Amino acid sequence: MAAYTAAILTISDKGFRGERADTSGPALKALLEEAGWDVVHTAILPDELEQIKGALTACADEKRVNLVLTTGGTGFSPRDVTPEATLAVVERETRGIPEAMRAESLRITPRGCLSRSAAGIRGRTLIVNLPGSEKAARENLLAVRDAIGHGISMLLSAGSADCAAPAAQKPPPSMHQWLREAKASPDAGKIGMYLTHNGVVRETARASVREGAQSAPVKGMRFSYNRARMDAAVAETRAMEGIYYVRAWLNEGELSPGDDIMYVLVGGDIRPRVIDALQFLVGKLKNECVTEQEIFA
Repeated sequence: MAAYTAAILTISDKGFRGERADTSGPALKALLEEAGWDVVHTAILPDELEQIKGALTACADEKRVNLVLTTGGTGFSPRDVTPEATLAVVERETRGIPEAMRAESLRITPRGCLSRSAAGIRGRTLIVNLPGSEKAARENLLAVRDAIGHGISMLLSAGSADCAAPAAQKPPPSMHQWLREAKASPDAGKIGMYLTHNGVVRETARASVREGAQSAPVKGMRFSYNRARMDAAVAETRAMEGIYYVRAWLNEGELSPGDDIMYVLVGGDIRPRVIDALQFLVGKLKNECVTEQEIFA
């Protein structure tokens, strides 16, 4: 199997507060790596619907991992909301995966039917809920691990079978959600201002704007970016004096006039520093991280 990427999110109030050691997350990481997966992100989250939704969306839309596994929050407790968060962000359900996991659990215990795990696809990312106990999480993953690998292969090939077709653009992020997450960050108390930037495709050609040259209207744009350079630009901005929160998103694919190119959010202590940081980051992204090809009628 190809070295697909994965993220593992442990959903546990006690784990998030440090009152319980997370054993399920590391166990799942070991099982994936054993099968050749590259686990690029892990996190522990509280049983909070909006935080789980935000983390799932970020893994799919920004980190663009092939697979997200969650462990925990799939039972009957009022705070078990992982399936609800998952179903709120996926675009297509994959009901056969949790059905197979429950069937395997029922072979071991009659209580296996009580799992409310869900699974689904967002973009080119598969999201699968697993139980919170290490034993059950391992059993459930092993029941579907090989099938998931084949499913990811189908998911990726389905989007690239026609090599002549343009790459699909990504859904834009929610700035409202970004701001909520920023205000919940550890450094939020130091931030006195947030500034945002939203770049879009325009009909006027670049040469007309910058050089005054005559040009036909732009019909669209082929847009791509270098993820490593974007991450480096964000880190460099975050290191600036007085800056405590930085986030960036870049689109890709064949875009039309009015489509989003980028979203940027910068938070800092005082206005001059935040303005400088925003201008610095937007400049780095446009000049060092993206590739733009205008399409004319």
